[in-house]
Amino acid sequence: MSLVMKAATGEPAGRTSNPAVVDIVAGVIADIRANGDDAVSRYSEKFDKWGPASFRLSEDEIRNIVSSVPETVLDDIRFAQKQIGGFARHQRDSIQDFEVETIPGVFLGQRNVPVSASGAYVPGGRYPLTASAHMTVLTAKVAGVERVAATTPPNDGTPPPVSVAAMHLAGADEIYVLGGVQAVAALALGTETIDAVDILTGPGNAYVAEAKRQLFGEVGIDLFAGPTETLIVADDSADPFTIAVDLLSQAEHGPDSPCILITNSESVGRAALEHIEDLLPGLQTNAIAGPAWRDHGQVHITDTIEDAYALADRFASEHVQILTEEPRRALDAMRNYGALFLGEGTCVPYGDKVIGTNHVLPTLGAARYTGGLWVGKFLKTLTYQEVRDPAASAQIGEIAARLSRLEKFEGHARSGDLRAAKFGGGTLDWATLPVRTAAE
Repeated sequence: MSLVMKAATGEPAGRTSNPAVVDIVAGVIADIRANGDDAVSRYSEKFDKWGPASFRLSEDEIRNIVSSVPETVLDDIRFAQKQIGGFARHQRDSIQDFEVETIPGVFLGQRNVPVSASGAYVPGGRYPLTASAHMTVLTAKVAGVERVAATTPPNDGTPPPVSVAAMHLAGADEIYVLGGVQAVAALALGTETIDAVDILTGPGNAYVAEAKRQLFGEVGIDLFAGPTETLIVADDSADPFTIAVDLLSQAEHGPDSPCILITNSESVGRAALEHIEDLLPGLQTNAIAGPAWRDHGQVHITDTIEDAYALADRFASEHVQILTEEPRRALDAMRNYGALFLGEGTCVPYGDKVIGTNHVLPTLGAARYTGGLWVGKFLKTLTYQEVRDPAASAQIGEIAARLSRLEKFEGHARSGDLRAAKFGGGTLDWATLPVRTAAE
């Protein structure tokens, strides 16, 4: 059992979209589907006050923008991308093609083939999430995606230099300065000047998330994203000040971001609460983090650390940080999380920005059934079959025919009958019409 020391008072984020958002997004998508570039330009002017002759940056424009970014910033971007690209390459190397002979003469195999084109959305708005360029563009390129089209909203009427630099250094083949639903729809549907992609990736606001939801099926997506979530599991060895700092580091993502502490130590929970109240007034992002903590912050006290892990698993949070004496125990104790951060030497912002794992992660409980964006998301695992031995084909044909008739699929059964007769020396007792040859 557990004691709730602080409960959330705000409405939790829903798994369904706001009806007003749904209607607006549907209208924009329908307009872009019908009117292409003209509609894209109108919405960009309306929402972003941005209407260039071309939304795609030329090579010269990219070169000039990147050259305006301080070299120290570029070095930091290169460092982050080296970590993220390296981890993605290890993931790619772990995914193997294979072919196996399951019974004599029957060969089955799989190939992992990258999608042809990916669209990467790099948010702007309240915070320009430059790191999303590493996570969406670079991971796709490591997977082998031939064409990656990256897009980001303008910042006060100009291309955001650091985001453009990050997309370029990550290997984007096309860079667009275009945001919102119009960017997502243009990439998904294609226009006169923007070719359609096969999969859309990257976080965004409620309108971007809803656009991805409505376009899913027509195009692939990475995840249905909700507000950023963080959860800390702590025991009596944890530093309450560190807990407070780390919870607030994620609260600033948005006023609806859940921040949860689960601990088996009442003194740790109480001290962390006091530190949070002390730290919030001096936090530059208090206008965002304050409401997030007030409305969506929680502190739970459990009897044992095992109970804490079990409760954390029920939350299935996007980010789970383990501040315990033996943090690696969580690897066996837990299974529902987007990403796990083990020990005081690790924190969620490492994963958000630089350490190498991907920061596009499941929210709203989706960690119960899926992980986050990874190199495999850009790969299609394709299977193939080949029966080289006639006797094996005859045997499988007989069984396939019997199984097909159990399901009342006579046409399927006859394909099996045909192989059984052709390669096993039998007859087709259902064939009353003469068998015609190709010459006839």
